[in-house]
Amino acid sequence: MKITMLGTGNALVTECYNTCFVLSEGDRHFLVDGGGGNTVLRQLKRTGIDWKSIKDIFVTHGHVDHLLGIIWMVRMICQYMRQGEYEGEANIYAHEELISLLNETAHSLLPEKDTRFIGRRLHLIPVADGEERQVIGRKTVFFDIHSAKAKQFGFTVSLGNGERLTCCGDEPYSEYERSYAEKSKWLLHEAFCLHAQADIFHPYEKSHSTVKDAAITAERLGVKNLLLYHTEDKNIADRKSLYLAEGRKYFNGNIFVPDDLETIEL
Repeated sequence: MKITMLGTGNALVTECYNTCFVLSEGDRHFLVDGGGGNTVLRQLKRTGIDWKSIKDIFVTHGHVDHLLGIIWMVRMICQYMRQGEYEGEANIYAHEELISLLNETAHSLLPEKDTRFIGRRLHLIPVADGEERQVIGRKTVFFDIHSAKAKQFGFTVSLGNGERLTCCGDEPYSEYERSYAEKSKWLLHEAFCLHAQADIFHPYEKSHSTVKDAAITAERLGVKNLLLYHTEDKNIADRKSLYLAEGRKYFNGNIFVPDDLETIEL
């Protein structure tokens, strides 16, 4: 299995795309979030992933920098279904409130000739806290991260041999997530900025964390690999080296600070 980062930035970035990614195994792909627009389609094209091969999608929460790219995916899937150019069915998973928002938004913005495929071949599937599903052939458990802002879910996916990848969404880890995150082989965690620049970017006011915070959390949870995303972009040219330098002071495992379009083997 591998992860391809379509975007790595927070909501207001202009030097990279908003955070979203694809988990892939062979020819099966699982898209997580869509960023803030149809740039998700360009990013998929640039990575060599055919958007029509994506049959499973998960949306963590309803903020525009995660949701609007999904509306474009819904439009493309339904339009190509109508044209006979999209094979099979597709599933979009999210918590119940977000599924309702997706359904309402799609029917408000898209023509009926396309939205008629929603519920027939494009399935909007609500998932509950702790619910298990099979996604791209892997046991996947969705969970409520107990967000202080918009309701948000993360997920953990089995990598085999008792190992897991856990995505904590785009807010700091909370103790509620311990049963999913602890001892994960991979922990995906937001890092809004360097701790040394917290007075510049004010992550805590936005319910975000610093690289130092994420690294301390990963060390405490005993994870093997920490992947940092959802960052500011003012330091984009040196982000990788700066974030690695700060994170390695507090975490003894492997740290990854991917750029947009970067693929990492899991």
